[in-house]
Amino acid sequence: MQARTAVAVLSLIAALWGNAARAADLTLGISEGTSGGLDHGRVIAKYGPLAEVLGKALGRKVQVVFAREFSALDEGLRSGRFDLAMARPSDYPARAMRDHGYQFVASARPDGQCLIVVREDDPATSLAQAKGKRWVLPETVSYMSKFCTAELRDRGISLKGETVNHVREQGAVVFYLQQHFGDVGGIASYSGAARELGKAKLRVLHRSVSQPYFPLVAHGRIGADQVRAVQAELTALSQSEPGRALLKSIGIEGFDTTTGARLKALPAWLES
Repeated sequence: MQARTAVAVLSLIAALWGNAARAADLTLGISEGTSGGLDHGRVIAKYGPLAEVLGKALGRKVQVVFAREFSALDEGLRSGRFDLAMARPSDYPARAMRDHGYQFVASARPDGQCLIVVREDDPATSLAQAKGKRWVLPETVSYMSKFCTAELRDRGISLKGETVNHVREQGAVVFYLQQHFGDVGGIASYSGAARELGKAKLRVLHRSVSQPYFPLVAHGRIGADQVRAVQAELTALSQSEPGRALLKSIGIEGFDTTTGARLKALPAWLES
């Protein structure tokens, strides 16, 4: 009887220990915005190797959590449910730093830009010559629409005085220009639409300032020494063949740990 009791107690302790270990796992929230097109399983497979790198630096297992909708990303950052988060668009991690106790870790290379594009046969050769034309941008609430609007504001073009069509997807911006429903469009440098400009017979009229792309942030409960350890692991990835393969699998060239100040300033720039 005593032996059975001892076995039961040991089993209970093992179960509690296992639960505690699982509870100690860290979470990595991932958002690819509206352009990813992946399900939860594919995101876990895609970012699992990155989670292993983070776990190695932190000495804890890191579990990937897919934030398919922006509402899920926002909730995870607001509540602090994500120990780490890597997300695009960049304004979500930037606001998490400003409002919810997160700290900068790294951003992806290369940076992101707003590309102002026109048809190949458009006579405009400067941004100033785009004034008074018909503009096509993504949805008003989208990051890239705000990005392009802020860039144009800084270049002396207020879209409040322009004719602007807002469309749901960046691919629709290209379509509108091709079909002569608009004259000038704004798209992200890292978008599929940007990669197809030549095929679409469009050209870049203007490239915006660069802003951090696909940032990785960590909650304040992750210590400064731990953040530095993560940064060291991330910057080392581009120095080895397995590391370069990992970077290629998630679609970036490398990690940049020097863009924290610019990411912190991003919300004010977008909102001013």
